[in-house]
Amino acid sequence: MTRVKVLRGLALAMGWACVAIGLFHVLLGNAAIPGAGSPGPTVDSLGRFFGAIFAGYGAAWILVARRSPVPATAVRWLAGVFLLGAVGRLLSLAVHGWPHWFQVVLTVVELALPPVFLQLADAEEKALRPVAPGGRR
Repeated sequence: MTRVKVLRGLALAMGWACVAIGLFHVLLGNAAIPGAGSPGPTVDSLGRFFGAIFAGYGAAWILVARRSPVPATAVRWLAGVFLLGAVGRLLSLAVHGWPHWFQVVLTVVELALPPVFLQLADAEEKALRPVAPGGRR
């Protein structure tokens, strides 16, 4: 499988997963957060709002993945935002301790995926560059 197909496939999978997770949070509110219990209407409202934002973030991944070539700058920005989410989780861990185990799994994913996206970000742009005399792109 080419790097371009991997980039496009991962970006689409990321997009659809984020849209689904975001809509899940919009629909279920606090019930969508493992181990959260019922912290009340203010946190429920905030969670549903952030669910909508996360669905929009996923839609941005889908739009980026459907462009040709896949824009490296957009991939880098979206991966950076995802990594920033992991940093936020690490700050929470440092301040408040260990969350529900599922949140730990999500943190690992959020730390692991951005470097992959950063490595693949310009795969299609590089593949489409013309070859210069001497065989160099």
